[in-house]
Amino acid sequence: MTSALRIAVLSAWHVHAEEYGRAAIDHPDTELVAVWDDDAARGQELAERLGVDFVPDLDQLLARDDLDGVTVTTATSDHVPVLTAVIASGKHVFTEKLLAPTVEGCDELTRRAADAGVQLTVSLPRLSDGYTVALREVLEAGTLGRLTYSRVRLAHDGSVSDWLPARFYDAEQALGGAFSDLAAHPVYLTQLILGAETTSVQPTYTDMTGRGVEDNAVVTVTTADGAIGVIETGFVTPASRFTIEVHGTQGSLLYGFEPGPDGAPVMRVDTRQGSQRIEVPPSIAPPFAQWVEAIRTGRPTTENLQRARDLTALVTAANHAAHA
Repeated sequence: MTSALRIAVLSAWHVHAEEYGRAAIDHPDTELVAVWDDDAARGQELAERLGVDFVPDLDQLLARDDLDGVTVTTATSDHVPVLTAVIASGKHVFTEKLLAPTVEGCDELTRRAADAGVQLTVSLPRLSDGYTVALREVLEAGTLGRLTYSRVRLAHDGSVSDWLPARFYDAEQALGGAFSDLAAHPVYLTQLILGAETTSVQPTYTDMTGRGVEDNAVVTVTTADGAIGVIETGFVTPASRFTIEVHGTQGSLLYGFEPGPDGAPVMRVDTRQGSQRIEVPPSIAPPFAQWVEAIRTGRPTTENLQRARDLTALVTAANHAAHA
């Protein structure tokens, strides 16, 4: 029987730190062994919740022969130095998005990981969800014809209900506000729908709660073929459904605008021939499980890394345009 991979959580800075730690506990092929954080009190608190040791010295932790990989949930601004150190130690990396603050940083980390034989995977979870599986099938079938427009919305009330940590409003640590964080998901879904190449990126950012970063944002992208993509996000909406709409010359796809009999969101395709409800299949393996499989097989999560790079390119372009 193959022994379990031993995993450590690097930092409780991000709100998903505990989630990834529990993924390591719950996965049958991994074992969570430690937590590190440059903030000892924060790291100790997470370690106690997860039932593992807190290790205050990162170099000491990475030098352990019995450690196989880490999940990285540091401040986004710390990704490059922390991931560089982890890769140099030969440990595998599962990291929160954004992979790096720049496309060049993404490329350098990916190159270093490949050279070191380290499996690197970025958490892009909505690519694994059942609605995305169904969306891919509709797009690949060409049912909608030539695509003309897409809109993906994902928002929550983290600012108006004040449950987001204050550090999420530190533009230096978080590389921005809502668009650098929450919008990552509608960004990579928009790129799945329309492709990653754009001819224009036009952001509208507002700061509704006065914290100094955007907490309400819309970015419009245009493709060379003339399609328009609208990406909506924010921390100031208490009751906003996650929705996807895609329109083409032959039909439209809508997801999340109506509940089914079981309360789950419905996906529907409307064409000249009529309206058809699309069965949403089960989700496929989530990014953490894909990472574990990559470690076991030695086959990198190539699509994941390309989409992480494309995501970074669009987010940085939007942020640059918003602050130009």
